[in-house]
Amino acid sequence: MDQTTLLMLLLPILVIQLGLMVFTLIDLVKNPNPKGPKWLWGAIIVFINILGPILYLAIGRRNY
Repeated sequence: MDQTTLLMLLLPILVIQLGLMVFTLIDLVKNPNPKGPKWLWGAIIVFINILGPILYLAIGRRNY
């Protein structure tokens, strides 16, 4: 498998990861009272790829 094919296979995953991370970070900043400390959720969103934003959306987000 050459590098161009590999890049074309990974590009949708990278776009989904970046979109989820940006959306959840904006939501975290706007949310005045998330479940847990904001700094911890920010670290989870940034450092745990794909799973971190999903965890924030499932567990850390509080309706406001």
